[in-house]
Amino acid sequence: MQEYELLIAFVTNVLFVTLLGWYLITNLQWYDYKISRVILKHHKPFWHVFYFLIPFVAYHTTGHFFVIFFYFAVIPSMLLWYKRLDKKLVLTWRVKRFLILLISLTLFQDVLCTLKDACETYGVFMPLALAYIGSVMMEKFLFLTYKKEARKKLSDMKDLQIIAITGSYGKTSIKNFVAQILSKKFKVYATPRSVNTLGGIMGDVNNALPEDTEIYVCEAGARERGDIYDITTFVEPQTVVVGKVGAAHIEYFKSLKNIIATKLEIMQSPRLERAFIHTSVTDEPHDKVTFFGDDVLNVNATLDGIDFDLDINGEVLKFHTDILGEFQTMNIAVAVKIAKHFGMSNEEIVKAVSELEPVEHRLQMIKAGGKIILDDGYNGNIDGMLEGIRLCSLHEGRKVIVTPGLVESTDELNLKLINAINEVFDIVIVTGALNAPLFEKNLKVHNKIMLANKAVLTEVLGSQTKAGDIILFANDAPNFI
Repeated sequence: MQEYELLIAFVTNVLFVTLLGWYLITNLQWYDYKISRVILKHHKPFWHVFYFLIPFVAYHTTGHFFVIFFYFAVIPSMLLWYKRLDKKLVLTWRVKRFLILLISLTLFQDVLCTLKDACETYGVFMPLALAYIGSVMMEKFLFLTYKKEARKKLSDMKDLQIIAITGSYGKTSIKNFVAQILSKKFKVYATPRSVNTLGGIMGDVNNALPEDTEIYVCEAGARERGDIYDITTFVEPQTVVVGKVGAAHIEYFKSLKNIIATKLEIMQSPRLERAFIHTSVTDEPHDKVTFFGDDVLNVNATLDGIDFDLDINGEVLKFHTDILGEFQTMNIAVAVKIAKHFGMSNEEIVKAVSELEPVEHRLQMIKAGGKIILDDGYNGNIDGMLEGIRLCSLHEGRKVIVTPGLVESTDELNLKLINAINEVFDIVIVTGALNAPLFEKNLKVHNKIMLANKAVLTEVLGSQTKAGDIILFANDAPNFI
C-alpha cells in the first residue's frame, strides 16, 4: 500500500509541476517572455491566484488530500481555462526546451527523493525556478549565437538596402505598401505579419530572408526604451520611417514624450541615408529628413476605395486605390515617397498604388451571405477605428460593430470611441472584460451585447445579423487581455 501511495505521489508531483510550468510558459509567451510583465503588467492578475497560487499553497498544506484536489479540481479548472483561451500556447522550440528541461529536472528530483527517502513531499518551486533560470540562460546563449549568424548574413549581402519602419500607428500597413510598390521593380522581402522584435527579426533573417533580396523592409516595434535602438543598431538600415505617433502602449512608456523619444531611436542607424518622419513626431529640420502627413490633398474615401492627390515637391500626382480608410493615405504617401527615393517613375508608382492589396485584418472588406464585413481586427488605434466607423456610416443598411474597445490606451480615448459608436451603430457587441464597465455605462445604443467569452460570438452574430448588414470588427484583443 505504501508503494502504491508513493507511486501516486510521484506521478501527481510530475503532472502538477508540468501543469504549473505550462501555465507559466503560456503567460510568458504572451508577454514577450518577460517575467516582470507577467507579474506586474498582467491584465488578469487574478488568474495567477486561481491557477497558480491556490494550487501551490494547497500542495503544501492539504497533505494526502491534495491528490483528490488535484485530479478533481486543479486539472479540470486548468483544462477549462486553456480551452477558453483564444490565443493558445504556440509550441516553439523555446517552449519545447523549457518544458523538456522542467520535466527532466522534476523527474531527477523525484527519483532522487524516492531513492534516498529524503523528502516528505516532492518539491514544486525548485524545479520551476531552476527550469526558468536555465531556460533564460539557454535562450541568452542561443540569442547571441543567432544574432551573430544573422549579422553575418546581413553583412555578406553587400548590396542589400534595408528599410526600417516604426511608429505607434500604421507601421505594418506602411511596411506592406512599401514592399508591394517596390516589388514592381526590385526583389523585395518584408518581415512577415507583425514580426517586429529583435528576436523575431533575427529569426526572420536567419530562416527566411532570401540571399538574392535587393531591398529588405523591416518593421520595428517597442515596449520600452532601447527596443528600437537595439533593432536599429542590428539591421543598420539606410532608410528609416517613423509613422504617426500617439498614445498606443502608454502604460509602458508613461508619456507621449517617452514614446516619441523611443521611436526616434531609429535615427541612430550608423548607415542612415534618408529618414521619412510623420509630422506628429517632430518638426525639427534635418538634412536627411523628409516629412510626410500634410501633403495629401482632395481625399475621397468611401467603401469603394480612396481617390486622392499627393504633392511631391510641387508636383501633384493623382491616385486611386481599393484600400479602405482615409488614414491609409498618409501610409501610402510615405510609401510613394520611398519609391521615388529608389528611382521609380511616376507612372510605375501610380500603377503600383492602383494595384495595392489590403493588409489582412486592417479594414479588409469581405462579402459573405449578403453581409458586408469590415475586418479591422488588427487595428488598435483610435484614428483607424474612427475611420472604420465613418465608413460604416456610409452604408444604407443596419450597422453592427464588434469591439473590445481600445487596448493599452486611456479612458478618454475609449470614451471618444464610444461617442462615435453611439452616433452610427444599431447593434454593439463588446467583447472581453477590459473595457466592459466603461462601455456598459456610456453606450446609448438600444441593442448592446456584452460578451465576456468570445467563444459564443459566432452564434450571437448568426442570431443578431442578417443579409444587408455591415459588420465592423474593430480591434481584437485576446481574452487574456
